Amino acid sequence: MSRPEGLSAYIAVTAAYWAFMLTDGALRMLVLLHFHTLGFSALTLAWLFLLYEFMGVVTNLSAGWIAARFGLTATLYAGLSLQIVALGALSQLSPEWAVAFSVVYVMVVQGLSGIAKDLAKMSSKSAVKLLAPSGQGGLFRWVAVLTGSKNAVKGLGFLLGAALLALWGFTVSVVGMAAVLIAILVAVALFMPSGLPKGSKSAKFSQVWSKDANINRLSLARMFLFGARDVWFVVGIPIYFYGVLSDSSPEGNRAAFFMIGSFMAVWIIAYGAVQAWAPRLLRAAERPEGEMTHAAATWVGLLTLVIGLLAILSLFPGPWLTPVLVLGLLVFGFVFAVNSSVHSYLILAFTSHERVTMDVGFYYMSNAAGRLVGTLLSGLSYQIGGLPLCLGTAAAMAGASYLSARRLAAGQGPA
Repeated sequence: MSRPEGLSAYIAVTAAYWAFMLTDGALRMLVLLHFHTLGFSALTLAWLFLLYEFMGVVTNLSAGWIAARFGLTATLYAGLSLQIVALGALSQLSPEWAVAFSVVYVMVVQGLSGIAKDLAKMSSKSAVKLLAPSGQGGLFRWVAVLTGSKNAVKGLGFLLGAALLALWGFTVSVVGMAAVLIAILVAVALFMPSGLPKGSKSAKFSQVWSKDANINRLSLARMFLFGARDVWFVVGIPIYFYGVLSDSSPEGNRAAFFMIGSFMAVWIIAYGAVQAWAPRLLRAAERPEGEMTHAAATWVGLLTLVIGLLAILSLFPGPWLTPVLVLGLLVFGFVFAVNSSVHSYLILAFTSHERVTMDVGFYYMSNAAGRLVGTLLSGLSYQIGGLPLCLGTAAAMAGASYLSARRLAAGQGPA
């Protein structure tokens, strides 16, 4: 069987994205657990990630135009390079610095990492639209494989970050990750095949804003969807699990780090596996675009019910609650993964080849905005009302995503 045109470039883009997301996941766990053991509050921990998410909003707004003007290869390399710089900067963090200065320093470096992540993400997702074969669900399959495998790798990154912190400490870990990423960047730059557009100087920044109602509605649904995930994922659940699992001794901390990192890793890996499987689950090759828009509303409605039930159960604490939360959040992850996969397909189905980087950038700006709001509310809701308020806030955001997705589905009928 002949190799599909563009497959070599797709493989190279995917490999670079894998390398980036491995370090991104590891860095998230390193920063969260390291600063929690230093006594930072839930709200302060959320602040550490706020600039990361805010820069994602800014980057996605402009990254589509940058890629259209300078080419997808340039933005992919830029993302990898900035992540290396961010890791190097974090290695200079000193325990002798004042707490306020340390928080600001980490926020700024995390902001740089946020720029890096969204340059790499926008480049990779846009490349799929341009490289994927047409017909027989080819676009959905290639999107699902890229997104699913990326999340599986990021899940391994969560486990890697927790393990590195327990075994070698913070500084050695970030230096080692920077060295590996440098090697990956050099290899990808040397062997990247042709197939990606080089950019056009005629691209205008004003073209970033989408005038398509479907893309705008989908972007709004995406914002609330990822807000619903990050409200519990970023700060609330890891800190809850730490309180349940650790006795604050060095040995207890190490054991808790491994268990928390393992849960986060399993959640993300399973999430990625479901994303990759979603085209077959939804029979995407046999269904028209209109039916897929209705599927987006159906699945996020189910997601709202799942997280709402967990919020109610958390009002009645007991030894049974933690295992129920683990099981319930895995169910949430399954439903969330199908939602996310449908969204990733629809944004590429709605856009055109000429506007792909612009529309994908706009869409992921909404994604980043949801993560920004979710991150802030994760620390704030957990500090004010503990786990019940944290999960209740997630349920409210999932409900808002459902209302947005219903408006999207209302504009589409089965073809």
